Amino acid sequence: MNESFTDMLLLGGAIFLSVMVLLCLIRAIKGPRFTDRLVAVNMIGTMTITIMCLLSVYFDQAFLVDISIIYALLSFITVVVLSRLVIIRNRIHRQQAEREQQNQ
Repeated sequence: MNESFTDMLLLGGAIFLSVMVLLCLIRAIKGPRFTDRLVAVNMIGTMTITIMCLLSVYFDQAFLVDISIIYALLSFITVVVLSRLVIIRNRIHRQQAEREQQNQ
């Protein structure tokens, strides 16, 4: 009885997180700002890692946790690089605005 409840709980959690991933995907597509998209992509990565860990326990496969750790590192690096691009893009826009004000 306990094993069945645990299995249902793990699968229910994985299904719930899958639905949340789809909702975050909609937010990533719609925007409206780049930072909203960045946060949505980061949330998708985090929920995917959680789903993989839940499935690792459900299927009793330890290698899925190793894959989750690698995916977490890649997700972190992606967010850092994209954040850096946002900072650089904002800096360029500010510099262009300052140049336009100086030329007027």
